[in-house]
Amino acid sequence: MPDISAPGGAIDRIETRSGLRLDVRSAEPADKEALRRFFQAVSPEDRRFRFLSAVREVRDEQLVWMTTVDHVRTDDFLALDDAGQIVAAAMLAAEPGLARAEVAISVRADRRGQGIGWSLLDYVARKAQARGIKRLESVESRENHAAIELQREMGFSCRTHPDDATLMIVSRDLA
Repeated sequence: MPDISAPGGAIDRIETRSGLRLDVRSAEPADKEALRRFFQAVSPEDRRFRFLSAVREVRDEQLVWMTTVDHVRTDDFLALDDAGQIVAAAMLAAEPGLARAEVAISVRADRRGQGIGWSLLDYVARKAQARGIKRLESVESRENHAAIELQREMGFSCRTHPDDATLMIVSRDLA
């Protein structure tokens, strides 16, 4: 049985470099429990990288924030497999004026290595650019080598976070 029913909103189809096809749509309030289950299937290390702290379980208020979005400054995109299961989630949060936005992506542990993160980041970057966002950034743990390398391959540049040497700011101009 599918994890999520199709929403009334738009569904886009993306394809990974490995040929995997996924449906991508914005999260909705009804997705809260499916997102909770998704984050339980994300490795502890990847949850730590996503939230920049040790997180055993994503809190209710975080899930509400992820599923209550305005689709301009904030959005959470869900990538679904053919069975309707969430395999990845991407957060986009822009500052007022849309000069800059932050992106964060999580991929279910059993679906890593299939090009999902790459394809979802590309999708989010295109959505951000279409909304008029000028610069896309992510804050990464210096230890998250896979994410930093993926973003560098996609034209992002890296610099040390000015307030925390354990973090990197990875960014790309979209204008």
